[in-house]
Amino acid sequence: MKTDTFYRYPTALTIAGSDSGGGAGIQADIKTFSALGVYGASVITSITAQNTQGVRGIQAVSPEVLKGQLDAVFQDITIDAVKIGMLHNKTAAEIVVNAIDTYSPSRIILDPVMISTSGNKLLQDDAIDIIVRELFKRTSLVTPNIDEAEFLSGMKITSEKEMCLAAEKLLSLGCHAVLMKGGHLKGKEMTDILYVSEASPLRLSAETVITLNGHGTGCTLSSAIAAYQALGKSLPDAVRLAKEYITKAITEGKDVRTGHGHGPLNHFFAPVPLVKTEIKR
Repeated sequence: MKTDTFYRYPTALTIAGSDSGGGAGIQADIKTFSALGVYGASVITSITAQNTQGVRGIQAVSPEVLKGQLDAVFQDITIDAVKIGMLHNKTAAEIVVNAIDTYSPSRIILDPVMISTSGNKLLQDDAIDIIVRELFKRTSLVTPNIDEAEFLSGMKITSEKEMCLAAEKLLSLGCHAVLMKGGHLKGKEMTDILYVSEASPLRLSAETVITLNGHGTGCTLSSAIAAYQALGKSLPDAVRLAKEYITKAITEGKDVRTGHGHGPLNHFFAPVPLVKTEIKR
């Protein structure tokens, strides 16, 4: 009996907000997936009016359209990894939780987007409880920045020791793994630390890059981790490779002028072509 051979691309899905300035959110995620050789699908949770200088407005996508996007993607395309970004309100968070339970994606990276690099609050208060109570336990990794980790843990973070204490609090809330991002701390190095239950912390450091172009770093890092997971990498390896990628993306974009505020990274400093994998039907 003849078996037809088909091929497919490793695929990641981003569930996040749209950034009209192109530096963060859905736009940064798709750029990152593409740069790392992964096919990207997207579900837009909200539309923002923003540029390199800040966020001017946010409009949530209707619940019907949000659910429709999720169903359309999951019912048709094999998703190897999911990155979740901005969930602007409680309804959006609940719809995403229900989609996870319905379609059971195996690798989920949650970037709990609450505060933008420029200091704007991006999340309504009624979404926080759903994210903490329901999404944390359903995801493979949570990737808060310092401001978000302080908010979630209820403590001030000024050192690596305090990063560790905050991570322990987040793990106690149901997270399977937490990547504490130390880029907002002052110092000669940018240090991120991966905490996984019952495993030694993985400390990843890179020399601090002096630049105004830090818009979208959190989105890019979490989507890079998702991309490497889609490519079959273990979580520690995906985090390590994503750290290397974002460090180079920051370095390669540090002297580029885009807009008049915090510019984007250089996502395409060394793009990787899509690679097909064989499947049989």
